[in-house]
This record gives sequence, C-alpha cells and structure tokens, in this order.
Amino acid sequence: MDPAGEPAFLTTKEVADLLRVKERKVYDLAAAGEIPHRRLTGKLLFPKDELTAWISGAAPVAPASAAAPRPAVVAGSHDPLLEWAMRESRSGLAALLDGSGDGLDRFMRGEAALSVLHIPENEGGFNVATVTARAPVGAVLIAFARRTQGLIVSAEAPKPGEGITSIADLAGRRVVLRQPGSGARALFDRLAADAGVAGTIAALSTLARTETDAAAAVYAGDADAALGLEAVARQFRLGFVPLVEEECDLLIDRRAFFTPPVQALLNFLRTPDFAAKAAAMGGYDVSTITAVRWLSP
Repeated sequence: MDPAGEPAFLTTKEVADLLRVKERKVYDLAAAGEIPHRRLTGKLLFPKDELTAWISGAAPVAPASAAAPRPAVVAGSHDPLLEWAMRESRSGLAALLDGSGDGLDRFMRGEAALSVLHIPENEGGFNVATVTARAPVGAVLIAFARRTQGLIVSAEAPKPGEGITSIADLAGRRVVLRQPGSGARALFDRLAADAGVAGTIAALSTLARTETDAAAAVYAGDADAALGLEAVARQFRLGFVPLVEEECDLLIDRRAFFTPPVQALLNFLRTPDFAAKAAAMGGYDVSTITAVRWLSP
C-alpha cells in the first residue's frame, strides 16, 4: 500500500480497465516487454507508479532483449518437413504444435523461441500483416517454405459424378476439420465460405490437430476429405486436389536466434540434405528459405 492506502500494484484486469483494452492485450504487452510489470508468486502485477509514468510517456520499459531467456521450444503449426529437420539436425528443440494462432500467442507470452506460422490474410498474403499487428519486440520473421495446400481425398477412383475436385464438392460430405485458431482451419473456413458450402458439410466431431491426424482420418475412411498438405497426401498415398500456394514462416526471437538449438536447426535448413528431403516429400518450395520477411522495429 502507498501512504494514501491505495494498492501499489494493479492486477491485469485493473490495467485492462484502465487502458480500455481486453486482458489478452495486457498479457501481450507484458510478454513483449512493452509495459512495466512484475511476476510475483506466478501472477502478473503492475507497479502503479511506473504504470502511470508509462502512460504519460515518461517511463522507459526494459527491451525484450533484457527479458528472461526463452525456452528452447518450437510452437505453432505442425509441418512434417520441419518436424523431420528438428530431429535430423539434433537441435534439441522441443515442440508444442497446436496451430498457428496458439503458436503466436505462446511466442508473445515468451513461452517459445520460435513459432511456425501460416496465417491467411486479406489480398492473398500470409503472416506478415498478422505479425505486424501483434508487434512482437526483438523478433524476426523468416521464410521456411511455400507449401501446396489442398484437399486430401480417397485414393480410390471415384464413381462418375462422385469425385471431389473442388471445395464446392464438399457439400454433404464428411470432412475432418483442424482446430480453431490453426492456419489450416482459417484457410478452410475462408475457402468454404467463398464456395458457399460452409454450412453444408458434415464435419466430424473429432478435430485433427496435426497434418498427420487429418490425413489419417481420410485414410481410415472416417472422412471423405480434409484440408492439408500435398506432402502428407503423398505420404499416405491418398488423392490430392491442389487449392492454394501458401507461405509458411518462422517467427524467431532475435536473442534466441543465436542460441545453439536454434542455430543447429537453421544451419541444417541450408544443407543439400534438407533440400533433397523437401523435393522428395513434394509440395514444398524452399528456394527462399531463411529470407527475412519481417523485422521488428
């Protein structure tokens, strides 16, 4: 308490009310090191005096580089080629892959060294506008691969007039969906809405949380189709209807960029062995790999 009896620290909710934003935004500001805060007994608290000075523009906030080191974790979208590279490079990086949205949230909270993103945006873009809007501090977005996304369907020859050749053909079909917040789900929802079949598909009650899960549901006959990668359709020897060429990028903390686990992975991504694996899997263009797509101010 200060001498006047007022609390010296504010809670996340109190700060959100003061700034007239959602609590999630306050967590993002704290994770990015953009707002004065303390983490005490597992909770975020905000020193009132420093916060008042920060609002008035008088309080410097420690840059992200001064924050606690990030764990050697890859979050975000599941990609089978990257998953293979993480193992083959012996990087030691752990994976928490539950979709692009989850990965970006974890990155903003400082829970991952890098995040795998393929978030569809207006005008056909991917990732850059989304990352720009979230404005992580001390981060760089680099290219991983251009990937072919489409419909994974049965490998059996369809009867005349019964084949799936486009999103429009999914009306009334059993479709396994990815989890909300994932890049694949956002892309599917957009394509289905554009084709006018968003409310007509028979979505399975179980969600597919990885590319492999989606293809496995079609392979097992539980679903007629799933949105997924050409590389995974090939792996399961299933049919594939190409729809979109997308950008899959890596959002990396700039300090974590130079740590041994991340460097081991990045160095491996530039090797002939990696390029050969991408070509063998199919559906990948890695010609611009590690090119900078966005850099925090």
